[in-house]
Amino acid sequence: MPEKRFRAIVSGKVQGVCFRASAEDEACLLGLRGRVRNMSDGSVEVIAEGEEEKLARLLKWLHHGPAGAAVREVKTIREEPTGEYDDFKIAY
Repeated sequence: MPEKRFRAIVSGKVQGVCFRASAEDEACLLGLRGRVRNMSDGSVEVIAEGEEEKLARLLKWLHHGPAGAAVREVKTIREEPTGEYDDFKIAY
């Protein structure tokens, strides 16, 4: 099955609510590769690569996030997979 990739910018109350750690857990459970990081504007950026179905499941999760988060918007950009990630981690 061909690999796919997306970059998502998640905005709302998404910093200070364990969003990155929860996204890392979710992506790892799904067997995806990539990274998640806080952005200076208060949003969270997620880059994920893997099977289309698993990416769709992560994207669905991103629309609500963990308890305590209040997701206002998720902007998604489809990109060509690069294979640059071996696992899914929080980037600091």
